[in-house]
Amino acid sequence: MKFESYSIDEGIKRSISEQGYKKPTDIQFKSIPAILKGEDVLAIAQTGTGKTAAFAIPTLHKLTLKAGNKLRADGVKCLVMAPTHELALQIYEVFKTLGKYTKVSIFCIHGGVDQDPQKERLEKKVDVLIATPGRMFDLVSQGALNLSRVETLILDEADHMLDLGFIKDIRDLMRHIPKRRQTLFFSATINEEIKKLAYSLVTNAIRIQISPKDPVSKNVQHAVAFIEMDDKRFFLEDLIKQKPDQKILVFVRTKVRAERVKKAMERVDLTVDTIHSDREAKDRKATMAAFRKGKLKVLVATDVSARGIDIPNVELVVNYDLPESVEHYVHRVGRTGRGTQKGQALSFCSTEEKDLLKSIEGELAKPIDRWEISKSDYRYTLDISDGKANDWQQLMKQAALEEEEYKKVKKKRRKK
Repeated sequence: MKFESYSIDEGIKRSISEQGYKKPTDIQFKSIPAILKGEDVLAIAQTGTGKTAAFAIPTLHKLTLKAGNKLRADGVKCLVMAPTHELALQIYEVFKTLGKYTKVSIFCIHGGVDQDPQKERLEKKVDVLIATPGRMFDLVSQGALNLSRVETLILDEADHMLDLGFIKDIRDLMRHIPKRRQTLFFSATINEEIKKLAYSLVTNAIRIQISPKDPVSKNVQHAVAFIEMDDKRFFLEDLIKQKPDQKILVFVRTKVRAERVKKAMERVDLTVDTIHSDREAKDRKATMAAFRKGKLKVLVATDVSARGIDIPNVELVVNYDLPESVEHYVHRVGRTGRGTQKGQALSFCSTEEKDLLKSIEGELAKPIDRWEISKSDYRYTLDISDGKANDWQQLMKQAALEEEEYKKVKKKRRKK
């Protein structure tokens, strides 16, 4: 079935066509009809399958029908909750792109920026509001955001919201929105905690699960290389130099680690930037824009900041640090091989991380391909690194400084 066969607004069809999409993905094919009928939906699908459009298309159509009857201007009709700034902005862009030929008004609020412009915009008509939980509750508590007219609630990347501890916020939200509403719950993974939350929010939901036996997309070739912790920077340097024109996304476990990796690459004259929650919202936005456009080729990210982000044309994902769960592994490698494109992912596994690898492979129910490195190749990669040269230069400089200091001390003693 093609999009042109759907009974949806012609303006939305035009936007879909302009994006080059002709046929819906599996999650879109199964979700759109149910959402159009007003059903509650619990949808589970791996990353990169078009989940955002699966809820944006039917939601926009329903609001477009009401726009013809003059939508009320006294409150938000559709609330979309997302766990991070980046994902919220990404969802906003999808809604804006698909809804540009409609009269539906769309707005996004998130933390890290001044509240006043957001408050001013919320005083005008907003039909679709995309929000991160923290900023949304701030504005609700100040009386600047009215959620009493919400007819559709959408939770995207719900599993990640639970990881970030937003479960209480989500439950608190129910006090501010009508009981009679449509609820759409989208997640890449499902476990007992997510099931419990989902079924407490939805009513007789249609459950849609697109989950192949292998949760890693067939478009992604993924492998693991055994590299000791102190040597990882040399192998990352080598990879970047081998692939100067490729867009590379590097995952690390912590914000501090991200900055250390960036500095290590800068010491060997490689241009790298980071994205994590300690950076200002405007800086994160600028970095993401540069990476999307290809002006920045290497981005070092934490799981929190890059979860669910759809970045075009990422050729290689590097797990500099192994993640602590298979869900994070699947999300990370899913940043490449999006849609019909092919991608590669490589994980660096140190001796300390072998238990993590064993656990991930156990959950995947299959071993990850090994990227074999001979002892001579391993040693060669270390020896040719500019980092090693810099280390040697630093040692020479340090030795020269120490010798100079020693001469000064010796000279003072002679004078005495």
